[in-house]
Amino acid sequence: MAIPERFIDELVSRTDIVDLVSGYVRLNKKGNNYWGLCPFHSEKTPSFSVAIDKQIYYCFGCHKGGGAINFVMEMEQMSYVEAVRHLAQRAGMQVPESEYDKGRKEKRERLLEMNKQAARYFHAQLYAPHGAQALAYLTGRGLSRGTLTRFGLGFAPDSWDGLLNTLAQQGYDKAEVLEAGLAVSNDKGRIYDRFRNRVIFPIIDVRGSVIGFGGRVMDDSKPKYLNSPEGPVYNKSRNLFALNIAKKSNAGRIILTEGYMDTIALHQAGFDCAVASLGTALTAEHALLLSRYTKEAVIAYDGDGAGVAAAQRAIPLLERAGLKVKVLQMRGAKDPDEFIKSYGREAFAKLLDESTNHIEYRLEQIKRKFDLKDDAQRVEFLREAADMIAGLSGSVEREVYGTRAAQAAGVSAEAMAQEVKKRREQRMRKERKRQERRDLAPAANLQPAQRGLRYDNVRSAAAEEGVVRLAMLDPTLLEQTQGLTGAEFSAPLLGKVFDLLRDRHADGRSVQLGSLSGTLSPEEMSHLARVLDQPEGLGQAGKALADYIDIIRTERLRREGGTDDAALRAALERHRKAKGYGGEGT
Repeated sequence: MAIPERFIDELVSRTDIVDLVSGYVRLNKKGNNYWGLCPFHSEKTPSFSVAIDKQIYYCFGCHKGGGAINFVMEMEQMSYVEAVRHLAQRAGMQVPESEYDKGRKEKRERLLEMNKQAARYFHAQLYAPHGAQALAYLTGRGLSRGTLTRFGLGFAPDSWDGLLNTLAQQGYDKAEVLEAGLAVSNDKGRIYDRFRNRVIFPIIDVRGSVIGFGGRVMDDSKPKYLNSPEGPVYNKSRNLFALNIAKKSNAGRIILTEGYMDTIALHQAGFDCAVASLGTALTAEHALLLSRYTKEAVIAYDGDGAGVAAAQRAIPLLERAGLKVKVLQMRGAKDPDEFIKSYGREAFAKLLDESTNHIEYRLEQIKRKFDLKDDAQRVEFLREAADMIAGLSGSVEREVYGTRAAQAAGVSAEAMAQEVKKRREQRMRKERKRQERRDLAPAANLQPAQRGLRYDNVRSAAAEEGVVRLAMLDPTLLEQTQGLTGAEFSAPLLGKVFDLLRDRHADGRSVQLGSLSGTLSPEEMSHLARVLDQPEGLGQAGKALADYIDIIRTERLRREGGTDDAALRAALERHRKAKGYGGEGT
């Protein structure tokens, strides 16, 4: 690890996780833990807990958990090193940088500087003689010179090496240009400019750094858009186009569009809160990112079938991020850019204010699928509408939208209410049955939430969890583990963690879960937070530890071919005596 482990140990020990999390989540003390609404998914009842004694957080709803570093990584969408630096600054500590760390930091800064120089090159080409067509295209789309400058729009000439040569003159070699995604190589090893004969949209992150580019053709050739590949400085799921500007808006909401041009057109018209995803559908990470800057999102996607489908997919993602969601329904134009050109800014502002909440929108989309003059189709409409309304959590919402659906189909509100009630009861019965199946399958309840970490031997894994949990709660118990090693564990993750804890304790280092963030993946940290959050008494810790170890070794012998229980016990006893174990000592 680039950052010294002892520095991480000290940083974690100096960081009070309750104080840290309280900066993002309203917490209330209940018992030994603090509880609040999870910041990682939408919920009405708190399932997010913070344990001050263990310095961990864990959500029983979405199963995310870990220590202080993991929390910052999730909330701020930072890398591990960035999160450590963030916490160190908060704690008044200076992060020691190794040569490797310095090199990586310098490399990132050099790539970002190269992107900045590339953006300047593209912008200059827009005003060169060979950029006349591109300039005419952009101004023909209604963009002013001020807007072109504000967004740094540019042009990539129809040349194989225009950018390559320019960057070479500034001291960048071809390997660096390739790594930045500004060039590509063919199967013969020839390296050439990635973007050619396209208008260019620089992609700028919330810190103001140019991290990538989008290029659009000016005719009907394919692909219509070409984007930078993901790399050391560009991740399309963690960035949104124009969020660097929209985050400063005082509008109180953010408008989501489908593309660069719609977003830029809205900004030019005075709607400085518009953003767009980067050549991909909206993701949960995008929604979380938006939730840091606003409480309300208005979806302003195209009015065609693809736009409607994209809006339907985006609604639950935005809701789970805790955002109030509205949907702008385009009338008389296919997208915001065309609407503003046709009807003007004031008409769009009115349309924006009339945006429907997502329930009205979904109900309207269901209604459009049916001919309500046909009795059979009216029945189908009411069934599908009732199913959607039954999924709403609020009784008032169910009554309001149930009445609205009933009026649309010409039936009584009472009949619709009965249908909604019936379907809600069906949902609840199904959920109860699922819960009963879970309750009757304790082995399944012990399985990790992350499928990639599933246990092959649940009995052994439960004991292995107990050993790891006891070791984290009382590190001195690691001196009573009877020579146990991770190789004896059935669950690879638990074996790896046990070896880590044993080695760290022997070296005088922290065994707090938060200190393992740089060694384990976020999924592994979440699972271990769940393990550590389980109750475990320390009154009879030595006996509990010995019992756990017996189970682990018995199950190991069973896996290695033993079948008779008496023979297994005898083999285990011989093993204990041969090693000189009496349940005490190492």
